[in-house]
Amino acid sequence: MRNRKVTILFLWAMLALCTILELKVQVRASSPLESEIEAKLKLLNKPAVKTIKSEDGDIIDCIDIYKQPAFDHPVLKNHTIQSIPSFLLESQNSSTKDTFQAETNVFQTWQKSGSCPKGTVPIRRIRREDLLRFDSLDSFGQKPRASFMNSTKTLSSHFPKLNGSKVVIPENHSASYLVTVGYHYIGAQADINIWNPRVDLPEDFTTAQIWLKTGNGPNFESVEAGWVVNPKLFGDRATRFFNYWTKDSYLSTGCFDVTCPGFVVTGQVALGGAIKPVSSTRGTQYDLTVGMFLDPITKNWWLKVKNNIVVGYWPAILFDELTQSATIVEWGGQVFSPMVKQTPHTKTGMGSGDFANGLFGNACYMRNIRIKDYSLKLKYPEFVRPVTEEQYCYNVLNDVKYGKEPYFYFGGPGQRPPYCP
Repeated sequence: MRNRKVTILFLWAMLALCTILELKVQVRASSPLESEIEAKLKLLNKPAVKTIKSEDGDIIDCIDIYKQPAFDHPVLKNHTIQSIPSFLLESQNSSTKDTFQAETNVFQTWQKSGSCPKGTVPIRRIRREDLLRFDSLDSFGQKPRASFMNSTKTLSSHFPKLNGSKVVIPENHSASYLVTVGYHYIGAQADINIWNPRVDLPEDFTTAQIWLKTGNGPNFESVEAGWVVNPKLFGDRATRFFNYWTKDSYLSTGCFDVTCPGFVVTGQVALGGAIKPVSSTRGTQYDLTVGMFLDPITKNWWLKVKNNIVVGYWPAILFDELTQSATIVEWGGQVFSPMVKQTPHTKTGMGSGDFANGLFGNACYMRNIRIKDYSLKLKYPEFVRPVTEEQYCYNVLNDVKYGKEPYFYFGGPGQRPPYCP
């Protein structure tokens, strides 16, 4: 009996020793990655003057405006924060009242829990689990690299200024939008209807947004803003306010929000913060005015929301051609997925998840669509064209009626056999 007890104790001791050795091996094997993760988190999350815990689980850090992530960009090391241009604070009201302003003063959930003190800006905290959802720490916060295919279609019949240029379409995203083409766009704006569409696959995300671009890819620069549902980046399926920029067609520059340096936050809007409330089918509709404008003097691109709430700006030094003007403006939505233009198609929705012909209360819309050129006036574009890349999965409708503000509808459910198999 005694020998049996000794044997059992010996076996337990050996098991414990093996477990400890295994854990040591795991820790040793993972330590380089852990070190990289900790370094990345330290880089992204600056010391906070104040911390706000949002009811939706987000943590918002109030960061000294001069210590925000933007200044980690090599070209912004000695950057001086720019003052808000006076024209941006002038009344640029849409012809109808901003729905969020009419319904509620809160448009981001975290704002219910507090505000950041003067001299600080709100930055959404990045967590360890956020980084672990990405294959590479370097790709965190970036759109997937676009592989482009040349289309035989041209826009020249609608926009002679393109001189017969081909439409160049990324294979890994599907977009539906209203487009105008010219030479001197220095601003764009619209009221974007807020929804919370379904996201199907782990790599998928969906947006409703405005693009200001130079070129039509694979060589373009852009500044972008709107709302996004992106579970991989944010860890949930909430509708969130975002911006994006790229200098090289998403190849290596730019990212969502402030997850890589570049965009300078000056206001009290948290990029990546959740938006509430959202619209419901045949229920109350909510929209948010989003505008991006070039300062003709400094050449910085400024972002504002609602009426005159300034979010911040993209410094001119980040770009080449965009420092003069944009040549293309697009209003609409896109779905990024490895399974767009494939069979079976992704079930990720665009807009409300309903088709454009569902109209108000069912489909996602943009209204009070405006451009700004060197006349310095906001106006509806002279020439526009609705475009959709997969008409049986997502479609478009520009509803123009005499004497009324045009509404542009877009979206769809994605996979819908047999039309979108």
